[in-house]
Amino acid sequence: MLEDFKKFAIKGNVIDLAIGVIIGGAFGKIVTSLVNDIMMPIIGILLGKIDFSGLSVSVGESVINFGLFINNVVDFLIISFSIYLVIRRINRFTGKDKKEAPAPTTKKCRFCCSEIAIEAIRCPHCTSMLEEEETALSN
Repeated sequence: MLEDFKKFAIKGNVIDLAIGVIIGGAFGKIVTSLVNDIMMPIIGILLGKIDFSGLSVSVGESVINFGLFINNVVDFLIISFSIYLVIRRINRFTGKDKKEAPAPTTKKCRFCCSEIAIEAIRCPHCTSMLEEEETALSN
């Protein structure tokens, strides 16, 4: 059992995942700092010097810190958009962003060279029986 775990842990995908989690955590800290220390003060100035982190409502003895929630939502949106941009750039370099060609919907009749539907068994132009379907029908 220990040998199987060692094989699993040493595989490239597991190591890549661990590196991604560590880098993601560090990236999250950077973006959190960007949101809390740069963007939210600017947004607060634009909205009348409001500091979102201090916004709260007291209900009885409980305090609802909706300002912190707003900070976390902005933080999430910035992180999501940043990750989107990074993945988009990586896909552009690796060629994964190229769209696959749609499946063909027509084919050429081998007798009259007309374009016909791919599901056709008989050519509507020359009425020839198509070869692929002849062998399928005889089986």
